[in-house]
Amino acid sequence: MLRETDVVVIGGGATGTAVLWDLALRGIEAVLVDRSDLGTGTSGRWHGELHSGARYAVNDLPSARECVEENAVLRRIAPHTIEDTGGFFILLPEHDLGYGDRFVTGCAETGVPCEEVDPAAARREEPALTDRIERAFWVPTDGSMDAWRLLWSTAYGAEARGGRVLVHHPVVGFERDGDGRVSAVRVHDLVGGRGRTIGCRWVINAAGAWAGRIGAMAGAPFRMVPDKGAMVVMAGRYVRSLVTHCRMPTDGDIIVPAYDAAILGTTSTEADDADDPSVAPLEIDLIIDQTAKLVPAIAHGRALRAYSGHRPLYDPVQGEAGGHGRSVSRTFTVLDHEPGDGVPNLLSIVGGKLTTSRQMAQKVVDVMVAKRGEERPCTTAITPLPGAEQGIRQPTRPLARPSAAAGQADGPLVCECELITRRTIEEAVGAGVTQLDDLRRQYRLGFGPTQGGGCGWRAAAVVAARRPDVGDPLANLRLFMQERWRGLRAVAWGQAAVQALRNDAIYRGILALDTVEREPGEDEQIQAAATGDDWSGPRQAGPGRGVGGEGLTGDTEGRRATDAGPPGGPRGPLPEPTEGGR
Repeated sequence: MLRETDVVVIGGGATGTAVLWDLALRGIEAVLVDRSDLGTGTSGRWHGELHSGARYAVNDLPSARECVEENAVLRRIAPHTIEDTGGFFILLPEHDLGYGDRFVTGCAETGVPCEEVDPAAARREEPALTDRIERAFWVPTDGSMDAWRLLWSTAYGAEARGGRVLVHHPVVGFERDGDGRVSAVRVHDLVGGRGRTIGCRWVINAAGAWAGRIGAMAGAPFRMVPDKGAMVVMAGRYVRSLVTHCRMPTDGDIIVPAYDAAILGTTSTEADDADDPSVAPLEIDLIIDQTAKLVPAIAHGRALRAYSGHRPLYDPVQGEAGGHGRSVSRTFTVLDHEPGDGVPNLLSIVGGKLTTSRQMAQKVVDVMVAKRGEERPCTTAITPLPGAEQGIRQPTRPLARPSAAAGQADGPLVCECELITRRTIEEAVGAGVTQLDDLRRQYRLGFGPTQGGGCGWRAAAVVAARRPDVGDPLANLRLFMQERWRGLRAVAWGQAAVQALRNDAIYRGILALDTVEREPGEDEQIQAAATGDDWSGPRQAGPGRGVGGEGLTGDTEGRRATDAGPPGGPRGPLPEPTEGGR
């Protein structure tokens, strides 16, 4: 087998792209392969928090210290991916009141900047906070982060220095020589419809929650039990800063302002399959109710969608993830598969989180370089990524250029919610991006309140006009709207149900496009949720099948609450639909 490259990196998430960038800076030839587009796994399905380390300062000190170090590095090398929000940790009367002192001590021990502030001062900074604050702590280094912008900047930087990225190339097998070394990685080109064999000297497995599958295919099995976390996206930011329950990490702790939305998270549930995207209705109830204790207005707000991601947890003491959920450290481990598995040129990097992905890449490449007997120091901590010259985006900075907002210079708007112009789509298609789902990840197409209702068909038309050779435009549009519907169906009450009906009228009524195969009675459930009527049909539980094990109609917002929420009376009546579904 002829060697095509020095290293094959498997996995196009934050860690895999960071490995490719690290290798490129050290002058090592490498190819990254991913079964889909970049950031389609855990890295693209997280809550968006740039960790200060404060969340782990009491119960997971190694992770806290890693976050402190990498938080400073990311602000230096990738400021354009960060919104500098800071964060409040809020102690409520029902919490363990002694946790506040342990929190302050833990922050001091791990180097997390932390200042206790008067509750009244916290509410002046964040008027939407509850008035039931017992103690409040300000952590200035918390922030929100655009994972896709980080991934693409890292990948572009690596490609500019000779690295190669092959998306839509799932790994289907490995070839090994007589010494047990991997001599080639076999992939399948989904776009070209053909197999491909990549000869190499080394393989770095950075497949996250799927790393165990890759290891087993290469003859080095190990166990990863994906830990699923559900999140809810709300229309509107509610707060300028991150807001977190000041207690031991548990479900429904975090509110992350991201662009013009708020991401509420998260849960921790052992999952059998990292490809399972479902969100249980009770998880949505729990997240909304718990975060509404911090910001009561959330209980009355409009949920845009729900989604889930899978943490790639690994317990080095047990040698496997073990399904302990929040008891498993969020730190990371480099696995050398030579001693136990007899595969001397295969390394796996497991565990960790997006905030520490650069450090994870450095550690695994350091191991590889040492095994090769080379001197190639890491420079990723001091080398800015492409785009870093833009600087950190402050919360008050506009989300788009005035020309784009006015529909000028760049042509008419394709997506009004996210201010994406026709020229932007045309340029992306010219650069080879032809799948609407890839446009969604790169440009936030369909992320706004209409969830693709107004922009999906427009973008599909632009792609079809520019690239009539890429296949059926309706199939492209159908896949895009299926993904939008997957998240929307789980929160289809109140105005979200109204929006679902509008999208249905556009795509099934006008365009005659069956975006999804409906479950029996699902249309009637959504209609009932949108109008406030009772639904007396089947009440099966499951994603999009009801809330709290019931139908889509429950309390006055169409949601059955697991908790009455903060004081202040029942939730208000179903809001009247407004233009644009906002």
